[in-house]
Formats: sequence, structure tokens, C-alpha cells
Amino acid sequence: MEPGFILAIAIMVFLLITVAQGVRQVPQGYKWVVQRLGKYHVSLKPGLNFIIPYIDVVSHKVTTKDIVLDIPSQEVITKDNAVLVTNAVAYINIVSPEKAVYGVENYVIAIQTLVQTSLRSIVGEMTLDAALSSRDHIKAKLKAAISDDISDWGITLKTVEIQDINPSGTMQSAMEEQAAAERARRATVTRADGDKQAAILKAEGALEASKREAEAQVILADASKTAITLVSEAIGEKEMPVVYLLGEKYISSLQELADSDNSKFVVFPADIPAALKGLMGR
Repeated sequence: MEPGFILAIAIMVFLLITVAQGVRQVPQGYKWVVQRLGKYHVSLKPGLNFIIPYIDVVSHKVTTKDIVLDIPSQEVITKDNAVLVTNAVAYINIVSPEKAVYGVENYVIAIQTLVQTSLRSIVGEMTLDAALSSRDHIKAKLKAAISDDISDWGITLKTVEIQDINPSGTMQSAMEEQAAAERARRATVTRADGDKQAAILKAEGALEASKREAEAQVILADASKTAITLVSEAIGEKEMPVVYLLGEKYISSLQELADSDNSKFVVFPADIPAALKGLMGR
């Protein structure tokens, strides 16, 4: 093989490598960071780009698509000393690749750490109940707290969401015990109120029954009085009707005495009219 032919092949290979080094096609959704002699020179946009071979070097290939960052779970202590387990997810977009690669050593770890510390600070100023019921408020404060910081790295925070914010295992056990104690207390109060109302109603019923019974006795007494008065006016000095009425009352009383559970013997007088006259004093 002739030396000239070998030299031509070598020159051809060198030219191909040179062209490959100088012509760069950047895919959509990426930006490439170019260094010239070790210093930042330019960021290549998607499409066909030309750089100086052997002088310009593509140092970083950075995506311009939205990036989802998972924020690891952590324990946070609230204002009232309750322990919560929280984690989040952040959506970011790199708008200035050169700032992202040169402004911070590792923007992923930096943003995760920043979100964690900001989340601890925000939740630490809230009580347990407020933290559990104010996700939107925490989200708004968290976004405002970290947006300015990461903008210095050429990164935009699209949004940040609180995935979980739950009491720790020990806190959940304590809350369940507290809830059970509260339910037991309410049940005891309810039973006590029910017993109280029942006693009041029973007493009111007994009082009403006593009043009605007294009224009935008064009515019966008035009726007896009226009956005796009418009979007395009707018979004048005749005593047989009176004896008849008293005898009827006497027999009724003896009958009630006989029906009583405490009675053992019931003695009827042989001469009821004489007994009645004796009761009348005659």
C-alpha cells in the first residue's frame, strides 16, 4: 500500500472526526452546555448547531422538560410538640442550564434539602390540628419560600404538593386513646342525663298521681257529704235510711278488709242494725 494512500485515508478520518466534533444535533427537550477551553461558552438549543472542534466541548446535557422531584419523608415537630411524618413532591423546570450546572453542585439534592428544611420550618409554627387541616396553606407558604432561592440556579418551581402529612405511630396511638376516652366520657354523660331525666319524670308522675288521688278523695268525700246531707234532709228524724247507708258503708269496709292480704279472720256482727245504732250513739 502506497504511503500517499495511507496519508489520504488518515486525513479523511481526521476530517470526519473534526466534522463530527463541530456539528452537533441537539434533540428536542434538551439544552447542551458548551465549554470553550474549560470555561462556559454557550448553551446549544434543540436543532442543528456548530461549534469549534477540539476547542469547544459539550460538558453537560440538561433536560428542559419538567422534572418531578420526590421529597423524602421526615418527622416534623409542631408548635404543640406533636410529631408529624411529612413528605412532598416538587415539579421544577430548568430555564437556564448554565446556572443549574454551575450555580450549585447538585441541584436535585439542593432542592430536596431546601424543601425539607422549609417544610419543617412552616409546620413547626403550626399546631397539630392546623397542620392536618391546612395543606393548601402549607403548600402556598412552601412555594413562596423556595421559589426565590432556586431561581438563582436558573430553575423555576412549577408547583409543590404535600403528599402525606400524618401523625407518627406513637402520636396515632395517643390520639386513638384520647378519642376513645372522649367517647367514653360522652357516653357516661349521656347515661347520667338519661337517668336524671327518668328520675325527674318518675317523680313528676308520682306527684301528679298523688295530686289526682287526693283530688279523688276530696271529690268522694264531698259526694258522701252531699249524699248524707240530702238523706238527712229527706228522712228527718227517721233513722232507718241512715242506718241503711251506714250499714252499706260498714259492709263495704268489711269486704275490703276481707280482701286484704294481711287479714286472717273477718268477724261479722250478728246484729248489724244494733251495731250500727251503737256506732250512731243510739
